[in-house]
Amino acid sequence: MINFTEEQLERYSRHIILKDIGVEGQIRIINGRVLIIGAGGLGSPAALYLAAAGVGTVGIVDSDIVELSNLQRQIIHFTKDLNTAKVHSAAEKMKALNPDVTVKVCPEFIRADNIRHIIKGYEFVIDGTDNFAAKFLINDACMMEGIAFSHGGILRFNGQTMTVIPGKTACYRCVFEAPPPDNAVPSCAQAGVLGAIAGILGTIQTAEALKFLAGAGTLLTDRLLYFNALTMDFTKHRLQKNRHCPLCGDHPTIHELFDEHQRTCDLKAAAHS
Repeated sequence: MINFTEEQLERYSRHIILKDIGVEGQIRIINGRVLIIGAGGLGSPAALYLAAAGVGTVGIVDSDIVELSNLQRQIIHFTKDLNTAKVHSAAEKMKALNPDVTVKVCPEFIRADNIRHIIKGYEFVIDGTDNFAAKFLINDACMMEGIAFSHGGILRFNGQTMTVIPGKTACYRCVFEAPPPDNAVPSCAQAGVLGAIAGILGTIQTAEALKFLAGAGTLLTDRLLYFNALTMDFTKHRLQKNRHCPLCGDHPTIHELFDEHQRTCDLKAAAHS
């Protein structure tokens, strides 16, 4: 049982008075452990809101440095942070926002030979990556480790997200068995992305993480949420576990992690079919 200080009671008061969060939910948040993979457009709002919420331990993984073109959407990084490691730039802002939060940085690129070690011990993972190879690897590793996670992807004015609970819900490979062919989907660098889209989607992913920790509401499982900001249309596509899924189906063929061929992009064209 946590004895809140007066400062904590005031800081988290808007959570504590929420019927579906309350004292017990906030305690679970404070004891929570969430990992963000990718300190970019999606990871930026996620990191800030997780810190603001008081999540006890937040891990952040990214091997990149801050570049000028990042600043249009990666709001945790400032102009002064150019050429700084993204994980250190993010950790600085998170600690400034909430000193109570423990931030663990991992300035590495995730690979099949290191991801299980990186994600182990966390309760929830937020996928903020920008390439298909990483997304499939995160899915496979979280499924093998039994860790819930939120998938997210953005491109142009569009975003998509789903939450996966291993052993209970459809996984990413149930929906998208393998990455698309080379050049089938443009990257954000090629096609562009509205900066605010990253904020919308990263915030939705964070809400899922906080709901998971607090045990509140209904998670976005077995559903793919897709939105188009040009029209402000939000649609949900019902999903179900695929018995032919190569990872979690009746006769799985994937038993070990492997690195997919790198294909940079976030949003698969088939997502809204």
